[in-house]
Amino acid sequence: MKRLIIFDLDGTLLNTIADLANATNYALSQLGFGMHPLESYPTFVGNGIRKLFERALPATCNSPEWVEKVRELFIPFYDAHNADDTSIYNGIQELLEELQKRGLRIAVASNKYQSATEKLMRHYFPNIVFDSVLGQRDGIPVKPDPSIVHSILCAADITATDTLYIGDSGVDMQTAKNAGIESIGVTWGFRPAEELKANGANHLVNSPKEILQYL
Repeated sequence: MKRLIIFDLDGTLLNTIADLANATNYALSQLGFGMHPLESYPTFVGNGIRKLFERALPATCNSPEWVEKVRELFIPFYDAHNADDTSIYNGIQELLEELQKRGLRIAVASNKYQSATEKLMRHYFPNIVFDSVLGQRDGIPVKPDPSIVHSILCAADITATDTLYIGDSGVDMQTAKNAGIESIGVTWGFRPAEELKANGANHLVNSPKEILQYL
């Protein structure tokens, strides 16, 4: 039986895409660039905000300098508005409560920057106790590098064998593989099932309750 369940955040626990799109489009518009439709953003996200900005900027302007300019505008706007249109996916609250009831330990590993990760988890899941809530931090490589997962395992003193990793993207499946952890790809998130399969998902689920069969 698994002892620790690690979740991705965006596209797995929370549907954050509208607020990410709104903040990015705000920054782009302030800099004089065109904005993108909401449906473009699921393919932009997943590798941290700097990669999001690179994908959203025109190809001729995705230099580190322009990425930083977008970041300077994005961060304060997103910090103020990151819960405007974000929502919990159906069945996630009940799943987390069931895991907690069973005595399983729960953690979050996200490529969203740390302060926003912590804020969203406090806002949407105030009654769930998480072992670790880790986002992107300076000096720590983003997923699919397994460093963030190794930090969670070390803090929990639990082995990879006793852990399950759950996410919605190829990046998540690669992260699990790089950490030597069994993975579940969820089909309600930002990326298609084909991407999850192609990146080594051990299992696919169409609803949160299906996760319980893999514990």
